[in-house]
Amino acid sequence: MSHTVVAELVAAVLLVEVKIGDTVAADDPVVILESMKMEIPVLAEVAGTVSEISVSAGDVVNDGDPLVMITPASR
Repeated sequence: MSHTVVAELVAAVLLVEVKIGDTVAADDPVVILESMKMEIPVLAEVAGTVSEISVSAGDVVNDGDPLVMITPASR
């Protein structure tokens, strides 16, 4: 089962830090958002492999919009 990382505020996507197939650890930055001239890193909540990216730099996202899907690492 995949885990979806979502936006927590209305913001512009400044940078996507990962690509499909990348391995991430919990708390690794996956996307950098910009709101009111502040950069807000969005962190992976689980360790695993990036399976889908729903945004690109320059996109505007709303609270709850999916950003990245991560397939959790096997234990």
